[in-house]
Amino acid sequence: MPQPRCSVNQIPPALAKGDGCDTLSGLIHCFSHGFPTPLARWHHHDVHELHIITSTSGQAFVGDWIGPFHAGHVVLVGPRLPHNWVSMDVPVGGVVERDLVIQFDQAPLLRASATIPELADLSPLLERASNGIEFFGMSDRAVAHWRRTQASQGLRRWVAFCEFMADLATCTHHRVLSSMPMQGGDAADILPQLEALILAQPTTLLRPISVAACAVELGMSASRFSRCFRRATGNTFTDFVNRVRIHRAGQLLAESDRRIVDISGEVGFQNVANFNRRFLEIQGMTPSEFRRRSLDRGVLGR
Repeated sequence: MPQPRCSVNQIPPALAKGDGCDTLSGLIHCFSHGFPTPLARWHHHDVHELHIITSTSGQAFVGDWIGPFHAGHVVLVGPRLPHNWVSMDVPVGGVVERDLVIQFDQAPLLRASATIPELADLSPLLERASNGIEFFGMSDRAVAHWRRTQASQGLRRWVAFCEFMADLATCTHHRVLSSMPMQGGDAADILPQLEALILAQPTTLLRPISVAACAVELGMSASRFSRCFRRATGNTFTDFVNRVRIHRAGQLLAESDRRIVDISGEVGFQNVANFNRRFLEIQGMTPSEFRRRSLDRGVLGR
């Protein structure tokens, strides 16, 4: 009997109760999950993965990119690109459906595109996905595509999948997320150890924290921790913490009228001048301007 694709060692562990996924008998595998679940973890795998967020909001981690997500977030992640979505507004008891996912192996598609002209648009799409791609204005269509693909089998599933890929390949409103394709390597072996830090980031990383303390917690030397963290995430630990804190500050700026100095302290900055510098560096604007733009658009970070 074929085993669930989700049981592959580099792919998230066994599905939580109520989740479901396809078996290994085909190229295209659909599954969905709620939150919290063992599937929501910092991880990577050897296949492409398309994520459609249908509920909750929080912070997304794709390669070295950290940013906010909301319902309607659509992202294609390439092979061995570490990723995770951490929901921050989960009701008591969690949510039944947060994420619709399609996994597929690129190798057969690339071989087919070399001989089938109609598949030529796939190669550039898959190449960009090595850095992670976010698609805008695709939410409703993406959900409809996923449900048609998931409900189909055989040739009809292939047709539904191709229609979905055609929409993504021709979508002009998108952005590449990670600044580099991260192919895992030896540093990816410590992803399970880093998982606890990243999953705990809404509370842990907003408090004063040091490389030395994290290294001790994970049973490493400070130098090995710093080296592995950089290789696995694309950021130094300090840069990563600053990004998490600044993006959390952005949420607070958009969702409240609290004073900037109070927000800077809450997210872990002891000096408001340093907070302002880091905010400008990461967001490309001052906290005050960010708040004005968020109020004007009504959408955080867009």
